[in-house]
Amino acid sequence: MSTNSHVENANLIVMNGRIATGDGGRPSASAAAIKDGRFIAVGSDKDVLSHRGVGTQVIDARGRTVIPGLNDSHMHLIRGGLNYNMELRWDGVPSLADALRMLRDQARRTPAPQWVRVVGGWNEFQFAERRMPTLEEINDAAPDTPVFVLHLYDRAFLNAAAIRAVGYTRDTPAPPGTEIERDRRGNPTGLLIARPNASILYATLAKGPKLAYEDQVNSTRLFMRELNRLGITSAIDAGGGFQNYRRDRRSQASRGTHCSGSIQPLYAAT
Repeated sequence: MSTNSHVENANLIVMNGRIATGDGGRPSASAAAIKDGRFIAVGSDKDVLSHRGVGTQVIDARGRTVIPGLNDSHMHLIRGGLNYNMELRWDGVPSLADALRMLRDQARRTPAPQWVRVVGGWNEFQFAERRMPTLEEINDAAPDTPVFVLHLYDRAFLNAAAIRAVGYTRDTPAPPGTEIERDRRGNPTGLLIARPNASILYATLAKGPKLAYEDQVNSTRLFMRELNRLGITSAIDAGGGFQNYRRDRRSQASRGTHCSGSIQPLYAAT
């Protein structure tokens, strides 16, 4: 602990790590000291620990690599935060059977009138079966709870409950550049296709119920925590997606969810 009045005490010290410095002359170091958001020392454990004071937090990295926080230059941070708690993720799921099992379980615990939403993050080639789900399989997994499954930017699968919820019928026109697949009687099957306009996919998703304000705040916090887990500490929000940008930003700014320790948005024009 520093007793030298000329040594600046740090708020935080990370030690026993492999810290990527970004300095070509010294690409790594074992420790770093930080005060008021700025590095005041980078070097060996011994040298950096000289900046330890009474109130200094010390983190033992246990030999792990420490990198600067990443910036995502194009993401939908606000929209993702508002919806995170409502989404079922198929990222990395190894089989379609597992994905459908997850869908069935989620449908059982989703309260009305909420939907089950799988909004991207998957493709058929990750599954052992090497194919997409069929509408029949989705309807079998969730006969009563509305389900919306987005595949990339090209199509969305809606079960029968979701078709009823959005009010699509044989008389519903498809916007230009889109397709509502229909059966022989002209009724929507549940498959929406971008040809090549994806507007119908996001317009349909936007018809789903929203979370209450406090739940939006909680959802945003959890989304940011997940981004932090992946090393993202700042982002540029690309806007769009049928959101009211100024209004929806409130739930992100509420109670300091955008401050240190979470995500610092670098807002782009909408």
